[in-house]
Amino acid sequence: MANSGKCFHGLPAVPAVCPARPPCYRPPTFHTARGVLASLFDLLRLTRAGWMLAREGALGLAEVAELPGPARLAIRLGRVIERRGVSGGKGLARALTRLGPSWVKLGQFLATRPDVVGIAVARDLETLQDRMAPFPQEVAVAEIEKALGGPLASLFAELSTPVAAASVAQVHKATVRDEAGERFVAVKVLRPGIARRFRRDLSTFYFAARMIERLDPRSRRLRPVEVVDTLARTTAFEMDFRLEAAALSEMAENITADPDFRIPAPDWNRTARTVLTLEWIDGRPLSDVPGLAAAGLDLKDLGRIIIQSFLRHAIRDGFFHADMHQGNLMIDAEGKLVAVDFGIMGRAGLKERRFLAEILHGFITRNYRRVAEVHFEAGYVPGTYSVDDFAQAIRAIGEPIHQKRADEISMAKLLTLLFEVTELFDMKTRPELILLQKTMVVVEGVARTLDPKLDMWSTADPVVREWIERHLGPAGRLGDLGTGTMQAAKAFSGLPALLARTQGLAERLESAAERGFTLDPASVEAIGRAEARRARWGNRALWVIAAALVVLAWRLA
Repeated sequence: MANSGKCFHGLPAVPAVCPARPPCYRPPTFHTARGVLASLFDLLRLTRAGWMLAREGALGLAEVAELPGPARLAIRLGRVIERRGVSGGKGLARALTRLGPSWVKLGQFLATRPDVVGIAVARDLETLQDRMAPFPQEVAVAEIEKALGGPLASLFAELSTPVAAASVAQVHKATVRDEAGERFVAVKVLRPGIARRFRRDLSTFYFAARMIERLDPRSRRLRPVEVVDTLARTTAFEMDFRLEAAALSEMAENITADPDFRIPAPDWNRTARTVLTLEWIDGRPLSDVPGLAAAGLDLKDLGRIIIQSFLRHAIRDGFFHADMHQGNLMIDAEGKLVAVDFGIMGRAGLKERRFLAEILHGFITRNYRRVAEVHFEAGYVPGTYSVDDFAQAIRAIGEPIHQKRADEISMAKLLTLLFEVTELFDMKTRPELILLQKTMVVVEGVARTLDPKLDMWSTADPVVREWIERHLGPAGRLGDLGTGTMQAAKAFSGLPALLARTQGLAERLESAAERGFTLDPASVEAIGRAEARRARWGNRALWVIAAALVVLAWRLA
C-alpha cells in the first residue's frame, strides 16, 4: 500500500515513520511547532490521567525499586492521594473506566498482553465493561442514510431503538424485505465523533510510550511504541466496518466444512465504513450455562467444539477470532456454536502456525528436545544458546504438567510458563504469539465453565495431529519441495535483471569513490536552516513545558 497523506482508515500518515507497513497514525515529532503544541497538550492529558490513576490506587502496580529516581519520586507522591483497600489491577480498571472510551479500549487491549502488564493485572483488566449510553435514534438514522446513500425506508422496513451500545458503536435490530423475502438483520452504527477522539488519545498514548522508553531503556524489550502501534491498527480496523465484513467473509470461506461452527453473513448492499449490516442471530449465550443444560445441550461436547474450533482457525487457517469470550459466543437453534463481533481478529503466518502446532505436539508426546529445536528453527531464540540447555528448561515445565490429572492440565498456563522461560534465553516479545496465547486463555476459560473436567490434551490432539501429518508428513514435504522449486525457478528467471542492476550500482559507486560525494550550496543552506529551526523550537518547547508544569503544580496545590 502506498503511503499518502491519509491512512487507509482516514488518520494522518507519517511515511517516514513506518514506510514498510500499512501507514498508521503517529503524532507529529517534537521538533516542529505543531509537535511542540501537541506535546504540551499530551502532557496535560497525561497529568490528568496520572492524577486519576493515583487516586484509584493504580500506581501501586509499579515496581518502584526498578525505576529511575524522578519516576520513583513521582509515584511516591502520587500514592499519597490514593484510595485505600483496592488492588492495583482493579484500581487500574476503575481509573481507565473513568478516563473514557479510548482508555477503556487501551485497558481491554492490555488485557491481551500479559507480557506487558503481568498475568494478574491482565485478569483484572478483563473485567472492563465496554458499555455506554446509546446516542439518539435520529443521529443513528442520519448516519445510516448518509453512509448507505438513501432514505431509511428504502433500506429497511423497520429499525428498532438501540439494543446494545458500546464505546465504538451501537446495534439496532432491523427488518429487510426484498426479493429473497423478509428477514431480521443487525445494524451496527459507528458512534459519531469517535474517530477524532481516538486519534487525540492515541497521540497521548504515543507520547507516553516514547517517554517510557527514554526514562527506562529496559522497557524497550517490551516495545511500548509498537504496543501502541498495534492498538492503533486494531482500533482502525474496529472503526471501519467494511473490514469487519471482510473478516466475516474470509472466515466464512475457511469454515465451510466445519460442521459445528458458523458465523453471521454480512449484507454487503447495506454495509459501508460506518454502518455494518449482518444476519441477526437468535441464540442462547454461552454465559447462560444453566439455560444451556436445561435445553438438553451436551455441555461437554460444547466445550470440545469451542477448543477445537479455535485451534482449527488458528493452526489450520491462520485467521482466528481474537475475542472469543462468552458474550461473543452463543448456540443457535440447530445447536451450532455461533461467534459474533469480529472487530478484533488475529493472524498467524505459516511459521507461527507451525511453531504452535509443533510445540503443542511436542508437549503432548513429551518430546522436549523437538520443542526446543522449533524455537531455534523459527529464530525466536538466539543461536548462541544451547539447544540442550533450552530443552532442559522446557522439561521443567512439561514434566510437572504430565504428573497431573487430565482435567488439571491448562494449555493456556503451559504457554504462559513457556513464554516466561524463553525470557531467560533472550526471546523477544512476539505480539502474534502473545495474541494466540491470550485467546487460548479466554477460550479455555469458556470451555471449562461448560466442562470443568475438560481434558485439554485429548481435545487438542486430533486437530494438532492432523495439521502435523498434513504439513510435516510426506505429503507436506512434497508440497514444500514443489514450492521451493517454483521459487528457485522464479529467482533464476530474474537473475539477468539482477546482474544488470548490480553492474550499474557498482559503476555508480566507483564513480562516486573517484569524484567524492558533493552537496550543492542550496542543500547545505537548507540543512543549516533546518538545524537552527530545530534547536530554536526545542529550546522554546522546554520553557513552555516548564511553565506549564509550574502552573499545574500551583493549581494542584
